[in-house]
Amino acid sequence: MSGLPAIHLARAYEIPEHARGYRVLVDRLWPRGVKKDDLALDAWLKDVAPSDALRRWFNHQAARWDEFRERYMQELHGKTGAIDELLDVARRQPVLLIYGSRDVEHNNAVVLRDFLVKRLSARP
Repeated sequence: MSGLPAIHLARAYEIPEHARGYRVLVDRLWPRGVKKDDLALDAWLKDVAPSDALRRWFNHQAARWDEFRERYMQELHGKTGAIDELLDVARRQPVLLIYGSRDVEHNNAVVLRDFLVKRLSARP
């Protein structure tokens, strides 16, 4: 995937000091106990987060991961405005998707990154 813009993930509670790029929180809810200044966000795109119903259904249960990915991808296809905005930024500079989940492998930011990378690789 060389040549594609960099899209990285960072947990809101553990952002590495060297993390660079356009910082965007991709959760619908603010991460509990985190100060806004600590994240140094460029944007908070609540619109790209999973719907409340899907988030509650998933409830970070790893057994539901595959179905969550499928359902969330379907939701993302319907969020063209916010997705196009994020794609435009990703074409110009590295992007850091920030999320609050404790689970670093099974969260909405992982799905969103995969979705964005797929879209970026499909069209220059």
